[in-house]
Amino acid sequence: MHRESVARAAVGIACAAGLLHAASSLYWALGGSWLLDTVGEWAVELVEESPLEAGLLLGVIALAKTAAAVIPVLVDRGRIPWPRFWRGLCWIGGPVLVLYGGLNVVVSVAVLSGLITPDGGYDMAAMVGHAFLWDPLFLIWGAALVTWLRLTADRRLSAEESS
Repeated sequence: MHRESVARAAVGIACAAGLLHAASSLYWALGGSWLLDTVGEWAVELVEESPLEAGLLLGVIALAKTAAAVIPVLVDRGRIPWPRFWRGLCWIGGPVLVLYGGLNVVVSVAVLSGLITPDGGYDMAAMVGHAFLWDPLFLIWGAALVTWLRLTADRRLSAEESS
C-alpha cells in the first residue's frame, strides 16, 4: 500500500507541475504578460509583434501541456483507453523532461554564477526564470512522472498477466 500511495503522490506532483506550466501558457495566450520576460526576450517580442499568432501558438501549447499533465492521472486511475500506449508516451516524455529541465537548470545556473560567459551577454530575466522557475518545473514534472512509471510497472505487468 505504501508503494501505491507514493506512486499516486508522484503522478499528482507531475500533474501539478505540468498544469502550472499549462496555466502560464494559457495566461500568456489570453494576453497576460506577467513573467513572460522570464521565458526570454524572444517571447516578449513575439507577443508584441504578432499577438494573434502568439496567442494561438501559446493556446495550443497550453492544451498540449494540459493533456500531458492530465493523461498520466487518467491512466493511473484506469479512466482512459489504451493505457499501454499512454504509458509508452510517458516513458518518452518523462526522461525528456528530466534531461531538458535538468540540463537547462545547470547551464542557466552556470551562466548566472559566471562559470559560463556567453558571447554577447545574456538576458538576465530569462536566465533567472530558466534557472529557478521554468526548467526546475520541467525537471520536477519529469522526475515525478518517471517515479510514477517505475512504481507502477509491477501493477501494469500483473494486470496484463491476469488478462
